[in-house]
Amino acid sequence: MSVPMAHNPGAQSTGEGPAGEARFVSGPVLTYRTVARLWGPLVFVRGLRQATYGAVVDLLLEDGTSRRGQIIDAAGDLSCVQVFEATEGLDVRTTAVRLREAQVLVDVSRRCLGRAFTGIGAPLDGLPPVVPERRLPAVGAPLNPYAREEPAECIQTGLSIVDGMNTLVRGQKLPIFSGAGLPAHEVAAQIIEHAQLPGGEPFAVIFAGIGITGREAEFFLETFERSGARERTALYLNRADDPAVERLLVPRFALTLAEYLAYDLDVHVLVVLSDMTSYCEALRQVALARREVPGRRGFPGFMYTDLATIYERAGRVRGRAGSITQVPILTMPDDDITHPIPDLTGYVTEGQIVLSRELHRRGIFPPVDVLPCLSRLMHLGIGPGKTREDHKALASQLYAAYARGVDARRLRDIVGADALSQLDRTYLAFAEEFEERFVGQGHRPRTLTETLDLGWELLRRLPRAELGRVDPQLLDRYLGPPSGATP
Repeated sequence: MSVPMAHNPGAQSTGEGPAGEARFVSGPVLTYRTVARLWGPLVFVRGLRQATYGAVVDLLLEDGTSRRGQIIDAAGDLSCVQVFEATEGLDVRTTAVRLREAQVLVDVSRRCLGRAFTGIGAPLDGLPPVVPERRLPAVGAPLNPYAREEPAECIQTGLSIVDGMNTLVRGQKLPIFSGAGLPAHEVAAQIIEHAQLPGGEPFAVIFAGIGITGREAEFFLETFERSGARERTALYLNRADDPAVERLLVPRFALTLAEYLAYDLDVHVLVVLSDMTSYCEALRQVALARREVPGRRGFPGFMYTDLATIYERAGRVRGRAGSITQVPILTMPDDDITHPIPDLTGYVTEGQIVLSRELHRRGIFPPVDVLPCLSRLMHLGIGPGKTREDHKALASQLYAAYARGVDARRLRDIVGADALSQLDRTYLAFAEEFEERFVGQGHRPRTLTETLDLGWELLRRLPRAELGRVDPQLLDRYLGPPSGATP
């Protein structure tokens, strides 16, 4: 039987007060001592009146401390509470439960830029909490598909392999598929530090670290502290030793701030989420605790839908000047691109950047595996008119020539270099120079002009007859007239 106890019966909703206080509860605030059982990160409570899906509760311990949780199942008399913090110390007999808010709300403000927070929004930089300009639901507001604008115009990342051949477009979601031990975080840090808009419009970056190690957290904090990107960047960091359930909130907190900046303040926002594999592992842990029927490799069957609620929060909205662009980063278990996490991510997003273990072994940075990379919206963001056609033709020809060079390398490994034709050797030399110079630019950013100029320079290494993907007039413009031609 439910035994609620009245607590502060005069409390009413005021809409005022410090951020984080329970100011959205109307009527008497009831405390329940009806915890039925604990199961991993879940607490099951009987008889919660007016319990609704997504409601936030406080778990009150006997020593006077409290922890926060969220109702994720309210069917029948038994409610399931997902605890955001560790469940150590909770006792079925002494733990009390109190309803706090109808849903998880995020404190957002333009002053969040330049700040670092924990995975649930608490200050991590030693400064006081941000005074919120608004409090918005962490789940975000669903967008009417009719109100979505088509992604357009590019974000320059400073990486030639992205800007030149897999252009990132405002409003796009373009994930990075990495493997264990590959420098995905270094690539992310370089993108965040050097990303810019060609027209100099207002621009912000939000980084959500999901299940990252203490060393990685310090790396990001130090990188942004010494870079010029610090004042336009907000960090949400969930460390590996933080509660796993907290990882389910980190991307939603980051995206809620992004939506406020983009759709209320008309700012273009780049959101980097790393590592989405840690997010999916936490999702599996909670699903197993709820005894959900597992799907592929033990992950819940609803993982595709859950990932879509995160990825689909990128985009542009008609009538708003701002945009949200996402770069999710995930670690492929065993470098398997068919694993459920990259596989389902690929269904929702618009392309992928894949890191190469072989290039990493050779000391090439960023170690991007060019052939499986793709940006499906590249044509929407690479410039108007002739500039667009020039860029498309160059990227297509570079891709085709590099693929031919990779084939020549495989043939060499089978039959030996002496069996290659002269043309095969030319393509092999092109592929190696392309990897060393175009892909392997190191940590120095390049402008888009530098990237395109380097691409045309590399094509000069190939016979003109092999450049069939580029209009002859473009070849004359960028490479000069063919030898022997009358000027």
